[in-house]
Amino acid sequence: MILYNITFSVANEIDEDFVAWMKETHIPEIFATGLFVEHKFFRLLNSPDDSSTNYSVQFFAESTNKLIEYENRFANALRNQTLQRYGEKALAFRTLLEAI
Repeated sequence: MILYNITFSVANEIDEDFVAWMKETHIPEIFATGLFVEHKFFRLLNSPDDSSTNYSVQFFAESTNKLIEYENRFANALRNQTLQRYGEKALAFRTLLEAI
């Protein structure tokens, strides 16, 4: 099992809109690719900065091949949607983890 984790640092001024958009639009669009078997959405409780909130969106894939397919077919367009909507008010970094 491969965990594709996206961590966002979100400016407090867009926080409510960001959470609603992620839950109603963005996460369902990523999951609708059919390449992930599960997803979770978390708010980090120990954000180091009072001007932003950190979120973790986790997608679980059965194999690295599924993740590679996601990256090749869908990732750029979906990342651009977030960038177009929020610019630098929602900064993301991505990590990959493998279940042992």
